[in-house]
Amino acid sequence: MTSFTQIQRQNDILQPIRQWMESMEIHNAKLAHFLCKLIPAQCPFERDIVVFGRKLFHIPPMCKLNPLYEEVVSLRFKALCYLADQCGEDVTVYC
Repeated sequence: MTSFTQIQRQNDILQPIRQWMESMEIHNAKLAHFLCKLIPAQCPFERDIVVFGRKLFHIPPMCKLNPLYEEVVSLRFKALCYLADQCGEDVTVYC
């Protein structure tokens, strides 16, 4: 019996992009810095709307609606690891 997730993965048109992003390795400090600056550490859309000190509503993080969210976050993590482990740089500026 085939599960729903297996069917989804078979019909996933983004699978080639996912595989490319997952297999990407970082071997260049300039590229690593670029990726760390480009990809935010937290979702920039999550907000609490406050008026006169009262929270009216909360806008949830929309980043997780991105179908490539996990791959993008993983790519940023690879870049941070490269800078910290291979280049010996302090990556706290990107956190």
